[in-house]
Amino acid sequence: MDRTRIRVFFKCSAPLIFWLCLLSTFFLGFFWQTSEGHWLNRGISILCETQSRLSRNKTDLLDNSPEIELPRMVYTKAHIFKPLRTDVLTVTPWFAPIVWEGSYNLDILNEQFRQKNMTVGLTIFAIKKYVVFLQRFLETAETYFMVGHRVKYYVFTDRPEAVPNVTVKDGREIVPLKVQNYSRWQEISMRRMEIISYFSKQRFINEVGFLVCVDVDMRFNDHVGVEILSELFDTIHPGFYASERKAFTYERRNNSKAFIPQDEGDFYYAGGFFGGTVDKVYQLTKKCHEAIMADKNRSMEAIWQEESHLNKYFVYHKPTKILSPEYLWDNNFGSPQFLKKKRFLAVPKNHAVIRNRRNSHLKC
Repeated sequence: MDRTRIRVFFKCSAPLIFWLCLLSTFFLGFFWQTSEGHWLNRGISILCETQSRLSRNKTDLLDNSPEIELPRMVYTKAHIFKPLRTDVLTVTPWFAPIVWEGSYNLDILNEQFRQKNMTVGLTIFAIKKYVVFLQRFLETAETYFMVGHRVKYYVFTDRPEAVPNVTVKDGREIVPLKVQNYSRWQEISMRRMEIISYFSKQRFINEVGFLVCVDVDMRFNDHVGVEILSELFDTIHPGFYASERKAFTYERRNNSKAFIPQDEGDFYYAGGFFGGTVDKVYQLTKKCHEAIMADKNRSMEAIWQEESHLNKYFVYHKPTKILSPEYLWDNNFGSPQFLKKKRFLAVPKNHAVIRNRRNSHLKC
């Protein structure tokens, strides 16, 4: 009797149960679709808001980017068919200018740089006996280097007390930075890359817009100004300005990180005058330091220490500007006709005494 009643109940209720299940499925599906749609729409809304903020930020950067507008200036017009210099190469195959006397208008460049409101950092290393060059270096820099612009002279030395008290103009400052001494001059030379990269990241990036890295055993002899500045620059070595690749003293051992094949290379660059924006100088010096240490771990030392690694770097990271030999000259090379200025000159010295090493070779 009970089984019969149950069968009758399910038989009568089956259509009702079917429709209840169908309605439940419909309402559950509708709720799920609505809920999912709500979160999907919310996600799209957040994404759109983020993109809108980014677009506004980019627009703000465009609206607030500094505008350089030159004042009225009177100067000689450039002529398409009358190049300023016809006796020397003034641009590289990758369109980087080569800076020579007579190839630029300094008044225009000074005004453009002044409006950027930047400070230039000049790094020099005065380790051990090289402190004897500081007085003359700084005095001549005050006469000829970046005249009319702000400068920080970063003097790396193991003897801060020996840094001379040279009077500098307003907006310019001498900053002694103590560093470790090394027994070999080659080690001191190579460590420059490590030190410059470290201070670029820790300090220079917050204080200056450009870095100029030069040798201290030199003197400024003529104007050196904003015409040199670019993202990444170096100077053509005065001993190789007219040489073919095969004569360059690149590192030719293929197990060194400084190795350059015989069929590569553009110029032979000097290690005594390079620079650029702080970020580009950081990348250069960091890469060179890593390569130097990799060689050192294999008991190797490139033929011209950091200069060899510098030349390797510039084979694959082309400089955006190149300085002519005017910017790094040694009077032992004479006075060729193409050289209109001798802006930065090697100081005559006894290398054996300064480096505490006999039979040292001249290295600019």
